[in-house]
Amino acid sequence: MGTPRLLFSSAAFFARPLENTFRIVAETGYTGVEVMVTKDPASQDPDRMRSLADEHGLAIGAIHAPSLLMTRKVWGTDPIGKIDRAIHVAERAEVPVVVMHPPYRWQRAYRRWLEEKLPVLEERTGVTVAIENMFPVRMGRHGVTFHANQDLDELEGLPHLVLDTSHAAVAEHDPVEVRRRFGDRLRHVHLSDNAGKGWDSHLPPGQGVLDLDAFCDDLVAGSYEGSVSLEVDLRTHLTDPVRLREVMVRMRRWSERALGLGSPEGARSDDGARHLRTPAARRPGNAAC
Repeated sequence: MGTPRLLFSSAAFFARPLENTFRIVAETGYTGVEVMVTKDPASQDPDRMRSLADEHGLAIGAIHAPSLLMTRKVWGTDPIGKIDRAIHVAERAEVPVVVMHPPYRWQRAYRRWLEEKLPVLEERTGVTVAIENMFPVRMGRHGVTFHANQDLDELEGLPHLVLDTSHAAVAEHDPVEVRRRFGDRLRHVHLSDNAGKGWDSHLPPGQGVLDLDAFCDDLVAGSYEGSVSLEVDLRTHLTDPVRLREVMVRMRRWSERALGLGSPEGARSDDGARHLRTPAARRPGNAAC
């Protein structure tokens, strides 16, 4: 039986250069990373990405295509074009998975393309494109559905899925039940806690209302062998290098224990980063990752 692979998502350092992110991730003991494509040229360049990963001893386990409001114009506005570009980058950088958000309700052509054309592209390139579960956007007392594949029933037609635990919480789904429903179609996990207040908080594990120990137990019991990426909001810690390091190391240790990984052989010492220089970043908007 295989085991999951732990990654740390660069989304936590959204407005910072990828080079700085890789350094911090490596210095706090992680061996794998998920790259969020942003306006930073390094996050879009497969050769630069691979070079930075090799320099810091990291494996890139996934690329998150630019699906956020803040990256809506990165690689154009056509979602099919974004996926095509992301697959090209992933293939050249030897990254196995591309994460993408589902179609908006009015993007019917995109939905058809996912079902009819994408499998051919995946087979030709060897890159898997996994679609992420989303959630209603709250407008007063009501939830507005923007994504056509937002409801779990409508995800049934897609072969490769991403389970985001914070998104599941906002949609009032139990992450364990979602995992079981996704079954062997689950390719990637975005792991974070949630404040339980109806918004996508992406808190570090243990700082919200989710029972992530139970979720990880179920993930392991289900023989999941894909990647688990810590996709967390660390904006409150970015101006405190010591606290930032403590939180990242604590998350890694917790994740390794919860997933039954232990400390990877040859992993960096937890004491290897005494001084993390982390310049302040602009506060990004509240958008789903």
